Amino acid sequence: MVDFNTIPESQTFYPSRIMDPVLIDILERVRALFYKNGVRSVSIDAICNTIGISRKKLHFYFSSKSDLVEKLLTLERQNFEEIFNRNNFDGVNSIDILLTVSLELGERFWDISPSMTFDLEKYYPDIYHKHVEQRIESIYEKMVLNIRKGIRQGIYRDDLSVELVARLYIRRLLDLHNPEFFPAEEFSFQTLFDVMFDNFIRGISNQRGIDYYEKQKRKVNFKKFQ
Repeated sequence: MVDFNTIPESQTFYPSRIMDPVLIDILERVRALFYKNGVRSVSIDAICNTIGISRKKLHFYFSSKSDLVEKLLTLERQNFEEIFNRNNFDGVNSIDILLTVSLELGERFWDISPSMTFDLEKYYPDIYHKHVEQRIESIYEKMVLNIRKGIRQGIYRDDLSVELVARLYIRRLLDLHNPEFFPAEEFSFQTLFDVMFDNFIRGISNQRGIDYYEKQKRKVNFKKFQ
């Protein structure tokens, strides 16, 4: 755990990319607060009291609560990209790639609820919509590559409209965060994602792919996140 007493009080540090380990530590702890209590209800004073840091020292990293939220979402995008940086997917079965990514997403985001997204969209709309646009672009590019690879490997259907299927996948992801369709008190994010993912794989795979997916899925324990 970081010793916040080592952070200067008279300077500011507002990086556009989250690399500093102290900043990451702060954001991870704020993230837990937001997911537990909601974004709006957690004040700067509550953050300082909970993680044990003064306002002046917190200001070294964040110019405002909006800046904190923006950096938190930046870290979320970087953590998603890190999944691909950490795994060498060259020559790997396309279904295995999606299973690996989904498992890591489950480990990282099992506690997300639609109400968390609702708070971000309502109280920080510009920051949230920018975040969503960047996530969509990244996921779309990776899904197009995965679908084309799966077709070449003979495990996805060869009659797929690649770009359309990739967009439909993203649309399904966005729908998971709609609290009107999926109330947080009834559905966890991981339960929704597991069902969506299963249906998606079965919809794009040929029989060979489905058989392989059934075999591989038994090795992955998604249920531990529910």
